[in-house]
Amino acid sequence: MASEPSFTVGIEEEYLLVDRETRDLVVDPPDELMTRCEQELAERVSPEFMQSQIEVGTSKCETVREAGAELAELRRCIARIAADYGLAPIGASTHPFAQWDAQKHTRKERYDELARDMQAVVRRLLICGMHVHVGLDDDELRIDLMQQISYFLPHMLALSTSSPFWRGEVTGLKCYRLSVFEELPRTGLPETFDSFGEYQRHLDVMISAGLIEDGTKIWWDVRPSARFPTLEMRVADVCTHLQDGITIAALYVSLMRMLYTLKRNNQRWRKYSSMLIQENRWRAQRYGFDEGLVDFGRGEVMPFCGLLDEIIGLVSEHASALDCLAEVEHAREIVKRGTSAHRQIAIYEAALAAGAGKHEALVQVVDFLIEETVPAEQR
Repeated sequence: MASEPSFTVGIEEEYLLVDRETRDLVVDPPDELMTRCEQELAERVSPEFMQSQIEVGTSKCETVREAGAELAELRRCIARIAADYGLAPIGASTHPFAQWDAQKHTRKERYDELARDMQAVVRRLLICGMHVHVGLDDDELRIDLMQQISYFLPHMLALSTSSPFWRGEVTGLKCYRLSVFEELPRTGLPETFDSFGEYQRHLDVMISAGLIEDGTKIWWDVRPSARFPTLEMRVADVCTHLQDGITIAALYVSLMRMLYTLKRNNQRWRKYSSMLIQENRWRAQRYGFDEGLVDFGRGEVMPFCGLLDEIIGLVSEHASALDCLAEVEHAREIVKRGTSAHRQIAIYEAALAAGAGKHEALVQVVDFLIEETVPAEQR
């Protein structure tokens, strides 16, 4: 085989912009906010589909630690500029009480076309996610590892959940974001292909038929990036706590190196059907890590902490080689402390128990999200 892949890392995050006074989403943020962000961050910031959203992306980084430091800088910059307009970014995949039908989409050719094409399903797209790119220069390797990494997508989703509320209601799900996102076509687990050429042929059929312009309209949980020589993981909620997001990135790149090493040694991760993986994906969406995931080898639901220990054992050598073992091991702290979704629900329930009204309790959740996304001392 060719030389070892670069395993470079890039992280993209989408934030919601809230009014500090009302804690609701800002419907019409001032144009100067985005202008100032672009002046400071150039191509590392961009508008998102909704005007109340903003997206950041790190540059191509050699290590997870480098990507994490840059992501912290991006969060601080957005928070500092937004504060001048009485706004704040929150790193959560849904807003606790915002109404999607009050939002406006960004006036941009790509988004105008999306709105015309998708109609009602895209008008509900008031959700944010985190995407992690890992550099894999070989096209065939990207397709091969895409099939294998699918097994681990539910585990990474379970560690990232931040969307338990929708329109002021407790959904009962730790990740409601995927329920909204899956109303769009070409979402969910990736298709299976024997080669990059086969993937490209299928893509070309869709392009030539006028269904999509390019591969950026494929929105699977993991996909070959249409813009970079990377395999892009898209299943995760955006993590409110910065370190949690860095851990998801570290785990993903370490799994990539583990799977590559197996391939180099003429081995591979056992292939399981999408039907089985989808069950774990649903469990992660519904329960997070609270009720465990299925170990398909054992054929039974196992506690998540045990499964996580096994995964950390599998990747520890590779995480060490990539200088991100501490970041990977932080996953145990996430399980111990809870994800953003766990903490949002706990704050909401505690506020109600203390006599707060429903809206006041939701406001307290937003306050937590503001502070956790960029702590006051970092702004």
